[in-house]
Amino acid sequence: MLLDSTFDINTKKLQSVNIPEETFRSIERFLFKEAKLLDQRNFWEWDKLFTESGMYWVPHKHEQDNPFDHISLFWENRMLREVRIRRVENSRNWSQQPQTQTAHLVGNLIVEGVDDQGHLVVSAVFQITEWRLKLRQLAGRYTYKLATQDDGNWKIQLKRVDLVNCNDVFENLEVFI
Repeated sequence: MLLDSTFDINTKKLQSVNIPEETFRSIERFLFKEAKLLDQRNFWEWDKLFTESGMYWVPHKHEQDNPFDHISLFWENRMLREVRIRRVENSRNWSQQPQTQTAHLVGNLIVEGVDDQGHLVVSAVFQITEWRLKLRQLAGRYTYKLATQDDGNWKIQLKRVDLVNCNDVFENLEVFI
């Protein structure tokens, strides 16, 4: 999956869609739940929010078209997310002593449309306060491709994290943004 250039990362060429207020609120609750799981360091439950083929992407430059022609800060499938979770949660991991603590603020949710595979594309702005020995602020825009499940719940097919300062020199980005 990591090198599968057929994985659809497009979030621009979309069909417009009108959704009921109740659906909008369920998406909003889903994104708030995701932020809470990250803030609680409940990474295994957070990872379950993704589809089996779901990808987590943090581009390294503004307006980056894809993760294949340019380096990304993160381009992770399920296996790489699980490796990172195991590393972050390892009690001997010196870079997590003390553990990174975060507080996510998510807002300005917009339903962008539907892609060719029927995934609902939504975006939201975010701000994260992160602490591990010192405070750090991260901000930007999330773009999600959401798949509906048979039980009516949402799953993440793609989470794209566009940081305001994506091409900055970062200290370790240990936990998920």
